[in-house]
Amino acid sequence: MAIKLVILALLIVIVGSLASAMFYLVKDKGRSNRTVKALTVRISLSIAAFLILMGAWYLGYIEPHPPFPPH
Repeated sequence: MAIKLVILALLIVIVGSLASAMFYLVKDKGRSNRTVKALTVRISLSIAAFLILMGAWYLGYIEPHPPFPPH
């Protein structure tokens, strides 16, 4: 259950980073690199979330659902 909370928290921070990038894009009108930094943070967090998911799956903390229900 803890791994699910970690992933949920990461997703919330990722969306927040994306929102801040949009805010900086509109506010700065391309005159600063804050948008690029916010998007870099978003990409880094997305990669971290992917690696955490793969590690949790490998260690058996989470299991994928079957692709189709049995008949």
